Order: sequence, then C-alpha cells, then structure tokens
Amino acid sequence: MWRQEMNGSERPETLAIIPARGGSKGVPRKNIRQLCGRPLIAWTIDSARDAISLNRVVVSTDDEEIAEIAKYYEADVPFMRPPELALDNTPDLPVFQHVLDELREREGYRPEIVVWLRPTAPLRTGADIDNACDILLSKNTDWVRSVCKAEHHPYWMFKVEEGCLTPFMQDVNTNRYPRRQLLPVVFRLNGAVEVSWYQAISDATSAYAGRIAPYVMPIERSLDVDTMFDLNMAEFLLKRFSI
Repeated sequence: MWRQEMNGSERPETLAIIPARGGSKGVPRKNIRQLCGRPLIAWTIDSARDAISLNRVVVSTDDEEIAEIAKYYEADVPFMRPPELALDNTPDLPVFQHVLDELREREGYRPEIVVWLRPTAPLRTGADIDNACDILLSKNTDWVRSVCKAEHHPYWMFKVEEGCLTPFMQDVNTNRYPRRQLLPVVFRLNGAVEVSWYQAISDATSAYAGRIAPYVMPIERSLDVDTMFDLNMAEFLLKRFSI
C-alpha cells in the first residue's frame, strides 16, 4: 500500500493529468469538438480548476491545436507527448509514466498523488475529483476509480452461438432473478476520475494494479463521450439540467 500520512490539515501535492491525443476514430478530433459552445476538453479543465484538492493540471497531448486550446483554458502543457504514445492501442500506464518522468527530469517536480481525468467525461464536477481524492486518503487502497450503477445487468446479457441466444455468464442461473429488483447491484467504470499514489504508478508494471476502491457517481454524470450520439446526449444533459 502507498497510503501516506498528512501533517495536520495539509493536503498532499496532487497532480491532475488530462490525456488528449489528436487521433480519434469514433468522433474525429473528439477532444476539441464543440459542446455547448466550448471544446470538449474545456469542460474537464474547468472541473479540474474547480477541485480544491489539485495543485496542478497538465494536459498530455501529441497535437499542437489541442495544446493551444488547453493553454487558453489555463491548463499546463509543459511538453508534447511523443507520437508512439498516442496510438489507438496505447495503454494508460506508459502515458502516466511519461508525464511523471518528464516532470521529474525537467523540473524536479514529484507529486504525491496523481489524478487521471479523461476529457471524454465532461459531466464530472470538481466535487467528484475532490471526493475521489478523499477516498484515496482515507482508505487503505492503491487506486480509486469512479463507477456508477450498471444500466444493463450482466446476468441478463446473452451471446449468440450457432444462431441461438445463450447466457453470457454461463455459471449464473438466471431463473433465480426473474425481476430486476432481485438482481445483485453491479457497477461499471465510467472513466471520469481515477486517483493513485505517485509511487504506485512509478513502480507499476500494469495499470490499476493492487487494491482499488470505488467512487460511486450518479448515472446522469457518468456519460463517456465515444460517439456523436454521446456528444449530443452530453449537450442535452448540460442544457437540460445545468450539470
């Protein structure tokens, strides 16, 4: 465990990383597409600036236009991400470690806590970030990952084999759960907030290893923009409910 003690009420140095590569297949240029008159990434930068637990907000991007937009909305872009870390199949951990390594080598900067904020979760708030950080500080855990209740339960999911529906979870007797109210509660990752200790990330050989505590968010703030439908739904929710 990488839990660290605070001195009195002093909060540990906390860095937020916003990963925003230029490539996107589902929605081209997704990270800077307009959402309620502002680039998508601006909503995440604003939520980070609203969070009292963050000391610094860094955007990791390979794209000059994204970098300029991020700077306009007052995020820090101290260096560019190399192209080999901005591919479709690039996992999270090398991007985490690239930012931390560069900050340490260039500036001698080493935070205690690292927060991962995807720009595709525009409905998250500064309070969500603070709550997730507080869980890391109060629990004996290596990571905190934001989740929400699953809209569709895996016990009622099927796959097609030889033209017929078969239960996706073979070891579950679905006859035991004839009504939704009888189903055990399950959660899904919503991609809004992920928090860990600096040392846990530096020492990791795979992301999200160790003990993971949940931060539960409501479904209405758990939208992850991956398609134009998602982007349109985010605009509707922001206008309708002033999230």
